[in-house]
Amino acid sequence: MNRKMVFNFLGQIVKIEALMLLLPLAVAIFYREWMGVLSFAVTVLLALSVGFALTAFFKPESKLIYAKEGFVIVALSWILLSGIGALPFVISGDIPNYVDAFFETVSGFTTTGASILTNVEAMSRGMLFWRSFTHWVGGMGVLVFVMALVPSICDRSIHVMKAEMPGPIVGKLVPKVKQTAKILYLIYIFMTLVQVLLLLCGGMNLFESLVHAFGTAGTGGFGVKSDSIGGYSPYLQWVITVFMLLFGVNFNLYYLLLVRRFKSAFRSAELWCYLGIVAVSTGIIAVNIFPMYGGFSETLRNAAFQVSSVITTTGFSTVNFDLWPELSKAVLLLLMFIGACAGSTGGGLKISRVMMLFKMIGRELRKMLHPRAVEAVRFEGKKLDDQTLQSTSNYFAIYVVAFMAVFLLISFEPFSFETNFSAAAACYNNIGPGFGAVGPMGSFSGYSPFSKIVLSVAMLLGRLEIYPLIFTFSLSTWSKKQN
Repeated sequence: MNRKMVFNFLGQIVKIEALMLLLPLAVAIFYREWMGVLSFAVTVLLALSVGFALTAFFKPESKLIYAKEGFVIVALSWILLSGIGALPFVISGDIPNYVDAFFETVSGFTTTGASILTNVEAMSRGMLFWRSFTHWVGGMGVLVFVMALVPSICDRSIHVMKAEMPGPIVGKLVPKVKQTAKILYLIYIFMTLVQVLLLLCGGMNLFESLVHAFGTAGTGGFGVKSDSIGGYSPYLQWVITVFMLLFGVNFNLYYLLLVRRFKSAFRSAELWCYLGIVAVSTGIIAVNIFPMYGGFSETLRNAAFQVSSVITTTGFSTVNFDLWPELSKAVLLLLMFIGACAGSTGGGLKISRVMMLFKMIGRELRKMLHPRAVEAVRFEGKKLDDQTLQSTSNYFAIYVVAFMAVFLLISFEPFSFETNFSAAAACYNNIGPGFGAVGPMGSFSGYSPFSKIVLSVAMLLGRLEIYPLIFTFSLSTWSKKQN
């Protein structure tokens, strides 16, 4: 393994994080939050020191990045970014406990939205901005952002993009990875700005518009109020609903629309399956909760908002859905595991992977009736090779085992089965709120430091889709015999 390249890359990433911290620093200066200014300034200096030390000490002879380096770079980058990004919360005193601050920062970068805060309004503006900005950066991928900016990264960095981008199928939109990264972020920025403008038109101030647009774009869910989006107007709730759904779509489809390949974009089976699940789930929940609200528009708005929030793994809420009937809660729990489209900013298993699993199950059932029949599994009009099918099956098996491990490790906590199960599901699938004590009106503050670390690892496993962390902490990866 090219260790020098790995650590040199990490140094560049930490320097990029120092630049990112200048934005909340500017916000803190604007609002005259001097403790926040000091916290961000100290963290910026520390990040720059670490970044320059790594790039100066580790000078690689070769800049080639293979699959192994890609996985390791991704895993270590997200851990390092979260570790440094937690420091402003601790230094300022907004979150004095480092484990809590690390949990909050991991939740931000992984776009989970799970929080240990019980009084969000008490936080300073600079910290609220940084908290949500981590969603925006983490949504498209920290390293995709770096690849768009750093000129020295070679074209082999497709291995980094494959390791970081969610979903079973990742490719380049254009021949150069750097150009692909730029295209993705330009689309991302444009959609974010459109949402900010629409929120401003609804009477939301600029600071809150930016924070909520960051949370929506990254499908993260951090806001500025303890009741999330519940205190805002129906217009603003509908704007956020629509954009949650838009950011849950595969970004490759937006590129196809950009180059006017409309037929290809609208033929996407994953897109129609995604929209179909949203429509059916919204309808079931709307009928189920109608007696609680009595009005069609309010019922539909709350159902559509919560379905969009959960399937895209955003985590915003307009009502306390923990009080909804069991059927509605069951639908939401299933949506937590399904997730959004591959290549989107959402988490979960991904629609495409779920579709492949059902197609494979269908093929195996037909084989039982017709053992000699040879049938190909097709997805999006293409025949899937055995390697893709095998990797999908393997991922699902590892996904289930990892979830069970997380759930068992936190099961000693003095909470109900519903709370612990939904906490594991919400963190592992990057949802945010769960049910019971960790519902939309609750928080993760009651969990022990050990469980918070376990849930932080679960968030990283869910966002990076397991393999990068497994390879990074495998002894064979670092063994000289394997290099």
